[in-house]
Amino acid sequence: MKKLIVFLMLLFPAAAMADGNTVYLYNWTEYMPDQVLAQFTKETGIKVTYATYESNESMYAKVKLLDAGGYDLVFPSTYFVHKMKNEGLLSPIDKAKLKNLDHLDDTLLNKPYDPDNTYSVPYLWGSTAIGVNTTYIKDAITSWQDLWKPEFKNRVLLTDDLREVFGLGLKMKGYSVNDTDPAHIKEAYELLVQLLPNVRLFASDSPKQPFLNHEVFLGMIWNGEVFMAAEEMPEITYIYPEEGAIFWVDSMVIPKNAKNKDNAHAFIDFVLQPAIAKLICEEIGYASPNKTAVSMLAPELRDNPTVYPARADVEKGEFQTDVGDALLVLEEYWEKLKTR
Repeated sequence: MKKLIVFLMLLFPAAAMADGNTVYLYNWTEYMPDQVLAQFTKETGIKVTYATYESNESMYAKVKLLDAGGYDLVFPSTYFVHKMKNEGLLSPIDKAKLKNLDHLDDTLLNKPYDPDNTYSVPYLWGSTAIGVNTTYIKDAITSWQDLWKPEFKNRVLLTDDLREVFGLGLKMKGYSVNDTDPAHIKEAYELLVQLLPNVRLFASDSPKQPFLNHEVFLGMIWNGEVFMAAEEMPEITYIYPEEGAIFWVDSMVIPKNAKNKDNAHAFIDFVLQPAIAKLICEEIGYASPNKTAVSMLAPELRDNPTVYPARADVEKGEFQTDVGDALLVLEEYWEKLKTR
């Protein structure tokens, strides 16, 4: 997939002004097809200025630094929607401006992190599980525990995401990925320290690339990244571990002091069009919350378990939720882990 163009907005986001003809988007790396941006501008006349981030933490820090201004639309994960809402960083969604809301799957709406979707609209959902290059690994990988095997020294990738990595540690200790007990977090840290000899790198900016470069043989990765990697190298497969995968929903939210809120609503409604939602899913391999779009997908994609997991795999896994003040404890141990 082509690299998205990052405008000067990335360096000078505070310069965003309400010019009536622009929308400033701040999104994850490799998370929006170029074609969608171009088509939106063609159909609406609204220019798109696009910048990217690699983690919820960096996105949140930037939005807070700019006093919830500078960007018109950002794409946080579930637990950061809750956090940003509680801190007064978000503007309510004007549903009267979204004529395509009815296409969304009700099972992904009205969740505890944002009751009645007052502040957020689902964009994509997916999972974090195990990517494996079967060129190098012939034995079956079935468990998160396999990442600790000594034969994988310096060949494991972890996402550069503290909630996911500590979710892995907590899961392996028998706790919820959303556990907030400081003692349990410490246990997870100590277990993750034992994994470090196997970890070649932490990566959230195109984590498929180390697989394609043959730098890593297996590791924690997002399903869409494996979907895209497998198009280039079919030997890369996706495994839902027996302990359960980590699931998440990424949503579209409007910062409280955004300058171009009407344009942000226009972009949300454009993405909610079934044909556009279908295109996004086909291009980047994450599951769409748009039930109409899903019904339009080719069977080979709709039935691809990397993109749309079996119900049993979803039930076995956990969706991330907000952990409140425990995030500070996680951040402390994350820093210790990354600097060892």
